[in-house]
Amino acid sequence: MEKSILIVDDSPVARLQIIEALRKTSLFNHYGEASSVLEGIKAALGRQYDLVICDLEMPEMDGFKFLGMMSSRDDLRDIPVIMLTGREDLETKIRGLEQGASDYVTKPFDAGELVARVKVQLKIKALQDSLKRSNDLLRELSNTDPLTGLHNRRHLMETIEKELRRSERGQIPMSIVMGDIDNFKEINDTFGHQKGDEILKTVADLLLRHLRQYDCAARFGGEEFALVLPQSNLMQAVQIAERIREAARKLTFQGSPEGFRLTISFGVASYPHPRIHTVDDLIREADAALYAAKHEGRNRVCIR
Repeated sequence: MEKSILIVDDSPVARLQIIEALRKTSLFNHYGEASSVLEGIKAALGRQYDLVICDLEMPEMDGFKFLGMMSSRDDLRDIPVIMLTGREDLETKIRGLEQGASDYVTKPFDAGELVARVKVQLKIKALQDSLKRSNDLLRELSNTDPLTGLHNRRHLMETIEKELRRSERGQIPMSIVMGDIDNFKEINDTFGHQKGDEILKTVADLLLRHLRQYDCAARFGGEEFALVLPQSNLMQAVQIAERIREAARKLTFQGSPEGFRLTISFGVASYPHPRIHTVDDLIREADAALYAAKHEGRNRVCIR
């Protein structure tokens, strides 16, 4: 994988010395240069860097200002920064480390020492990146239904809570749709649980194809699914549910008998609504609408 380093120093000679010392190691494929703090921040925002070496003493804005600007941005704060300084006093070094510097190199620097410190920071960053990827994967797994790949019920409840609070603050609508595969027990009993799992996964893919990027689809339990639709009023949510219902009827499954048609019943509830004040209220109303759809003959969309 290609690695990039950014050198921020107002001296072209100093930048060249650093690049020449590092080129001999083949640690980096790209060397970015900046002659000021603002130029350095602009460069860091324009390209993904693995490491920054920044001079402490620069005109107009110094290296402390650079550290502060890096630390203030989520997309930059994890990039290790090695500070270059001609100062030997401990107070300056402590201040830099407290403001986010990863290490210090004193000028005039020894090329071997610089390379060694750069290697240490790259190794630390590689370990941190690996840990972050592992944590992201664990977080995704903890929020995902293992069979369908949709969000699980825990994540669903958190999402509804967040979107309901957002709707209350902004006085904008939101909706949830509860969907249940009709006669699913009969499908399992007739075709087996393996076919039932195939149908669940196919329905999950169908839901995702009909939703926007910021919508949420979750497996509520068994053969029941839930959709969270931010910024969608009741009629908009009904239209989405109807499109999914119609698309489900057109699905075909290998090995199914001729004439087999999958149908899904839907219940829709929206906020604002005089009976809806909490997450439980919203789910209760959507569930009641789903029950009405089942009671009225299935394969339909009902509202509350």
